[in-house]
Amino acid sequence: MMTQRLRQRGWKVNRKRVSRLMGLLGLKVRGKAKKRRRLGLSTGRRQQAGHLNQVWSWDLIYDQTSSGRQLRMLTVLDEYTRECYAIRVGYQITAHTVLATLKQLIQAHGIPEHLRSDNGSEFIARAIQDWLQRESIATLYITPGCPWENPYIESFHDKFRDECLNRELFDGLREAQIMVEDWRREYNQERPHSALGYQTPWEFKKTLGHPPVASLPTGGLKQPNLSYTNITVGTNNGG
Repeated sequence: MMTQRLRQRGWKVNRKRVSRLMGLLGLKVRGKAKKRRRLGLSTGRRQQAGHLNQVWSWDLIYDQTSSGRQLRMLTVLDEYTRECYAIRVGYQITAHTVLATLKQLIQAHGIPEHLRSDNGSEFIARAIQDWLQRESIATLYITPGCPWENPYIESFHDKFRDECLNRELFDGLREAQIMVEDWRREYNQERPHSALGYQTPWEFKKTLGHPPVASLPTGGLKQPNLSYTNITVGTNNGG
């Protein structure tokens, strides 16, 4: 990863030399984990994304401010492009917030065919279930206690925590929203991904003929109309 970042900036470097220098400097050098065969049968429904907007994953991750107040963060990811569409930061994330965020993302990026999540109350609320059914968006709920059935969002959360949450101390909600949004933009636009041939999610999306769109605002949500009416998806690039 560090080798690719240096090459992006015009350095002609060798991966082994970079790894050796990082070791001499006492920086963390991760070894490649060996794959292990899982024992037994999985009961989770696997729907692997084969194109843009086929499967979105969403989940919640937690952190806290310097005063100890809990922060909740809603993350939404396209599994095919690995692009993080949103990280909504708040003291509370309700089903209302989840649905409002989803509507804004659909207006910006289009309608997903499937949504993968755990069985958290924010994702199985009746209002969300009814609205998704009206929009013909299928749900892929993982088996309770089996996070490996949602591998893309779990891997994203590992990177998010390691590269942002574990490194930053937030004094308040607004600071957390700004710093998290800065990291999300770096993740989408600058961070190369090995699964994408060391392209960024934005670079990979451009190769598909889909130019990236502007991000959602980091501040609080407006109070949208959550009546059960069909969404008209246009070309609104403002999020």
